[in-house]
Amino acid sequence: QVQLVESGGGLVQPGGSLRLSCAASGSIRSINAMGWYRQAPGKQRELVARIILGGTTNYADSVKGRFTISRDSAKNTVYLQMSSLKPEDTAVYYCNLLTVSYDYWGQGTQVTVSS
Repeated sequence: QVQLVESGGGLVQPGGSLRLSCAASGSIRSINAMGWYRQAPGKQRELVARIILGGTTNYADSVKGRFTISRDSAKNTVYLQMSSLKPEDTAVYYCNLLTVSYDYWGQGTQVTVSS
């Protein structure tokens, strides 16, 4: 069984920062990529950031320059450092882990940016 546990969400004011963490546990053979997606009510889930095998990253245009994805491969943990947060960043953020055999998802953590 593989589980992804997200943490770090919460309520912040515009311009504030949060760091999300996602720790994967269980039987995992090979990780191809880890990333973060987000979804607001009534909207489609969208890719926020992804980090692949060799460390290459990509980001949604809306978060470039503000968010940074990183990982600790030995711990199967991925982080999302979010800075200069905007109200439009409000969403449930989901951790994603891609392996050779399956696509795993966390339960999500709420990020609310409001004054």
